Order: sequence, then structure tokens, then C-alpha cells
Amino acid sequence: MATEETINNEELAPEETPVDETIAGQSEQGKNAETTAAEEQSEQDLLEAAQAEIAELKKQLLYKVAEFDNYRKRVIKEKADLILNGGEKIITAILPVMDDMERAIEQMQKAEDVQAVVEGVVLIQKKFMGILEKQGLKAIDTKDAAFDVELHEAIAQFPATTPEMKNKVVDCTLKGYKLNEKVIRHAQVVVGI
Repeated sequence: MATEETINNEELAPEETPVDETIAGQSEQGKNAETTAAEEQSEQDLLEAAQAEIAELKKQLLYKVAEFDNYRKRVIKEKADLILNGGEKIITAILPVMDDMERAIEQMQKAEDVQAVVEGVVLIQKKFMGILEKQGLKAIDTKDAAFDVELHEAIAQFPATTPEMKNKVVDCTLKGYKLNEKVIRHAQVVVGI
């Protein structure tokens, strides 16, 4: 009987091996299934995280677009206000000169001393030029200056009395002005030839 048990055990032993392999195979498949499920869950989590990030970035983009649009509208409005009211500062500065001119006209009608009237007008002119200079206006100097097409406009040519006066300003018929170093009116001059 001992031999029969041994034989039976021997017969059973080979059959047990495939069962163990089957169990092992099923165990691997279970692990693979768990791994696949874990990978799918991980991919799903990554996808949800990416979608959440995309939604947040879209929200930020819309906010920035709206902010830029408001900025653009504000700049356009400020520009329009500047164009409409840009002269307010200079006009406010000139109003006292206008008042002085009105007083001078009243005094000219009553005045008997012409020299006093001339002095009053000269003071008003100096006050007016002072205001304009504060705004950046400067007269272009033409006295004994070399002719410069950037600053001067030649309206006539005159024979030079000396060789040094060739291509120099002989006379200025209309003053020129610069506003903050930009020529806003060329000086009209007579040039020596």
C-alpha cells in the first residue's frame, strides 16, 4: 500500500504543478488587472488635473483680455480728454495777460503820456513771453547766425557787405520759435550772398 500511495502521490504531484501554475497565472493576471486599473485611474486623475488646469488658464486668459480691454478703453478716453482739454493749462496761464491787455487798452484811451503806455505794453509782452517760456517756447536766435535750413526760411537774398556775411542771416523779418526743441515756426530771414 505504501507503494500505491507513493504512486498516487507521484501521479498527483504532476497534476498539482499545472494547478499551481494556473493559480500563479491567475495571480499574475489579477496583478496585471490591478496594475491596469491603477494605471487607468492614474491616467484619469492626470486627465482631470490637466482639464482643471486648462479651465484655470482659460479663466486667467479671459480675465487678462478683459483687463487689457479696459486699459485700452481708458487710454482712448484719456487721449480724447487730452485733445479736448489739452490747451486748458496754457489758456489758464494766458488769461492774466488778457486781463492786462484789457486794462492797457482802457488806459491807452485815457493816457496822455505815450511813453507810459509803451512801457505798460512792453511789461505785458514780457509777462506773456515768460508764460510761454515756462511752457517750453523759445525764440530762435537769428542775430549774426549762419543760415540753417532746419531753423530758418530764406525769403530773400541780399548781397553781403563783407565776405564774413556770406550765407549768414542779414535780417529777420519774422521770428521763429521752438517748442521743447522742436521747431514750430521757422524764422523768416534775409540771407547774405
